[in-house]
Amino acid sequence: MKWARALAYNGAYERPLPFVMPETERRSFFMLHIGCHLSSSKGFAAMGETARGIKADTFAFFTRNPRGSKAKAFDPKDADLFKKAWAPYGTVPLVAHAPYTLNPCSTKEEVRQFALETIADDLHKLEALPGNYYNMHPGNHLGQGAEIGIELIAACLNRVLYEKQQTTLLLETMAGKGTEVGRSFEEIRAILERIALQDKVGVCLDTCHIWDAGYDIVSDLDGVIREFDRVIGLSRLKAIHLNDSKNPLGAHKDRHEKIGEGMIGQVALSRVVRHPSLAGLPFILETPNELSGYAHEIDMMRQEAAK
Repeated sequence: MKWARALAYNGAYERPLPFVMPETERRSFFMLHIGCHLSSSKGFAAMGETARGIKADTFAFFTRNPRGSKAKAFDPKDADLFKKAWAPYGTVPLVAHAPYTLNPCSTKEEVRQFALETIADDLHKLEALPGNYYNMHPGNHLGQGAEIGIELIAACLNRVLYEKQQTTLLLETMAGKGTEVGRSFEEIRAILERIALQDKVGVCLDTCHIWDAGYDIVSDLDGVIREFDRVIGLSRLKAIHLNDSKNPLGAHKDRHEKIGEGMIGQVALSRVVRHPSLAGLPFILETPNELSGYAHEIDMMRQEAAK
């Protein structure tokens, strides 16, 4: 049933395929690409080994201390070693994550400048691993209002993005906690449409965040995906953060939970990984887990995706 249903789509919402794929290509096309956040403390090669050990074919990592600013010294040899070892294994992009401390729409000039310099430095380093993603939280307007926040974020990104970069910067959908910018699809779109280099930006959709923001992916997943397509466009969607939530719909809290132990639930998240409009995207788990827990969730969601 999965193949019959899924073959009615071609990566976009309700667009019929012009041909029937061979069986081998169907298996590859609908394989769930999934991983989790891994520690980068021992380098890229070590992350690759860890990912293979838990049967992940993609993963996420922080470019530097997520709660600070310190970055590990970049080792080109380690990056080359990783690329050679990972090439036959990973077929979808990795998702680097900017530190949480960045706020390109702060009320303070020095904080905005720190965000600009950090993003620029991270993007430069990621060129050693071309073709991957750099995900960031848009920022907090701190009472200035969303419109000013959006303008400041876009201004920052227009200064750091450049023509020859091979990394796509992703804006993450947010839960709407406090003065977060990006609490709605409209706010994400407003930032994106102000970016000069349109092909260098995309979106990472976080299931916990959009649930907490009020998008009902439990009762109306199709409707939420249609809304995303209408407002932003599915062509912009590059990655999914797959998380359950500790809170009810619209709570604006942003507290992740293990798959099946939160208010979204395993059944609804299984529909997410099986949705034909999301086929082929990297799914990243950010649940409160150790490696063994991530290995279990990866296996569980692969089984759900195959149903």
